[in-house]
Amino acid sequence: MRKISTKRFAGWPLSFLLCASILFAPFASTPVQAAEADKETKITLLGTSDIHGRFMPWDYALDGPNPTGSMTQLYTIVKKVRAENPNTILLDAGDMIQDNSAELFNDQPQSPMMVAMNEMKYDAWVMGNHEFNFGLDVLEKISSQFNGQPLVGNIFKENGDRYMPAYTIIEKDGIKVGVIGMNTPMITEFEKGTDHLDGIIVKDPVEETKKAIAELKGKVDVMVGLMHMGLDNENGNPGTGVTDIANANPELAAIFAGHMHTLIESQTVNGVLISEPNKYGSHISRIDLTFAKDGDKVVLKSKEAQALAVKSADGTYEVSDPALEKTLHPFHEFARADANIEVAELKGTNLVPADEIKGIPAVQIQETPLSDFFTEVMLHYSDADVVAHQIDNDKAKLDVGPIKKKDIAFNYQYTFGEVTVYEVTGRDLMDYMEWSAGYFNSTRPGDVTISFDPKRRASKYSTDDFFGGVTYEIDLTKPYGSRITNLKYSNGAAVKEDDTLKLGMNAYRMEALIAKGGAMEGRKFKQLWSSKDASTFGEIQGTIRNLSISYLKDVMKGVYEPKIQHNWKITGVDLTAPERADVVELINDGIMSVPTTEDGKYTNIASINILDAVTQEEIDTLSAKAGVSAAQFASVKTKGAFYQQLNKARKAAGHGEGATTPEKPTTPTAPKPTPTPGTSKPGKPSTPSTGKPGAVTKGKQAKVTAAYLNVRAGASSKAKVVAAVPKGTLLEVISTDNAYGWVKVKLDGRIAYVYGKYVSILK
Repeated sequence: MRKISTKRFAGWPLSFLLCASILFAPFASTPVQAAEADKETKITLLGTSDIHGRFMPWDYALDGPNPTGSMTQLYTIVKKVRAENPNTILLDAGDMIQDNSAELFNDQPQSPMMVAMNEMKYDAWVMGNHEFNFGLDVLEKISSQFNGQPLVGNIFKENGDRYMPAYTIIEKDGIKVGVIGMNTPMITEFEKGTDHLDGIIVKDPVEETKKAIAELKGKVDVMVGLMHMGLDNENGNPGTGVTDIANANPELAAIFAGHMHTLIESQTVNGVLISEPNKYGSHISRIDLTFAKDGDKVVLKSKEAQALAVKSADGTYEVSDPALEKTLHPFHEFARADANIEVAELKGTNLVPADEIKGIPAVQIQETPLSDFFTEVMLHYSDADVVAHQIDNDKAKLDVGPIKKKDIAFNYQYTFGEVTVYEVTGRDLMDYMEWSAGYFNSTRPGDVTISFDPKRRASKYSTDDFFGGVTYEIDLTKPYGSRITNLKYSNGAAVKEDDTLKLGMNAYRMEALIAKGGAMEGRKFKQLWSSKDASTFGEIQGTIRNLSISYLKDVMKGVYEPKIQHNWKITGVDLTAPERADVVELINDGIMSVPTTEDGKYTNIASINILDAVTQEEIDTLSAKAGVSAAQFASVKTKGAFYQQLNKARKAAGHGEGATTPEKPTTPTAPKPTPTPGTSKPGKPSTPSTGKPGAVTKGKQAKVTAAYLNVRAGASSKAKVVAAVPKGTLLEVISTDNAYGWVKVKLDGRIAYVYGKYVSILK
């Protein structure tokens, strides 16, 4: 018998309600049953992936705030979705415990990533390739802390048992969801030369997904994949992308993808809905599955996917959950303390010169003491003839003064980059170097800037490699594949094709080069040595980061003074044309800009040419930006001539660096009186704080109590974030507005606002 809710009849006599329940129950059963049959149930699946240690909105390599993504910000989004739909399942597609100093906690009692996942109540977590970076003992220790279900269905023990379950069943509102987890089989390549996979066997995720589906049939209402693989096959290897899984397993309703650090909001392959949430906690994928009853069965009526971003369209960032921040605070302080350990003193010169042109990173287009430093370290420890490495950070910087651990990590961002030595020929080295030189666009007469190939610029990792132990030039006037000229060993001898030499480089890069489509596709090389071997430095101490620290402390005895090695340079670009100086000034003053991709994400994808014909559109646009009349350039034909005349005209008009002084002095106007902050009229004394909205607290300071705090341009959570300051920062208070909770402050001479809940007003 169906119960009748008493809420609807609040205040009615109990005897009437009892009678009503008896009298009307038989007649109500048919329409109620029909309503139940028509009822729809929505299950919301939330998927994260490739968070890589971002438990707090903080970059521990830099030791500074980074609000672009973190577990604490994602938790705010998760809470909103759960409030909207209690039938929500939270999943992660792997690469959780490596990077951003998360590995510091491998030998600690708890991992902050597991603490965060448990607080957020993740239901399942599939192992990514980086989960295996530290060996099985560490993985088992950390994964045992997870309260949800760890998964990885295509990895087996040597006795034939699965290393972890292939799937889990999660029930919400009577709907049973089977979640199938797989890892990329590429981990066998990534972990080659280590003992990290000893005792386990990696199998084909396409076939193992089929087996898991067969086991789940009849037990669940729907099946979804949780796969640490990208949409497409990796390095051309079959079965390494979720497209292959979807084509072979149409029984899956949806797949959460990962690994490739790509944002895929919604894509359908063979009827399977696919979503990938980018990287570093910047997004969370949302898949909504709507079900209806069909007799005794549950039928999936519709499915849709979207990506929920930490950064909103107006440029503001999602709030970091304060309760989770508090829980994670001890880990935060531990990582910060480690990052600030001083390892040496840099003397003589900065390791990275300032960018000559905004938007064109000097560290990528010229030899720098920083790239020479990493070359020096690799050659010292590896005994290789030639070494190669890359710098992933366009903003790389290390100035004269103390060198801290965080400085090394900031400038060499691939946490587990190592030196592996291979036996190769001179021809192999040349092919590798030619591939690397393909990072740059070819140049034409009149090009005055070096630019990057758009596809290579958008790669997951930097593919602009630097080579040490040799000297060479990259001639960009020559076609792709024949740009490396004057290639010699450090002793001056020419590199010959049939030479046999020892090449030290990162193993991950080598795997990409010999894979399908790589510069050395199909070739096999004898591995001679690795800095990560147990017999050398081991998994952790053998990284380039830690070798660099050891080199500074043990070899350089705590003092490093760089010497420019003059290993290489780029040629084929006109750096001496008179017009180039005007181009540099116009770009740096914001009148011109280097070409970018349509979304603005990747800069400098085309060179600026001074011999091309100038268009009227460009004349009009740049003249307006420079604040001069476009009419005066009517007879100009080339871009170079226009840039020269435009720069001269704006300076004559009093704009830009080197602007001319007007011939006739202007009579200065008396400035208007500026009210003292907190007063309504000039000269009126400040009003003491009253605790009322707008109360003045001039002269007081606000101390930041949160781990970090967004400082905004206005008194609103939607206002633009102008800065983020760490805990303990003191801000000059102008006034408070207790009605809305915002505090008006002064930061670096500008007016800004912070939320009062996260500051303490000092008396």
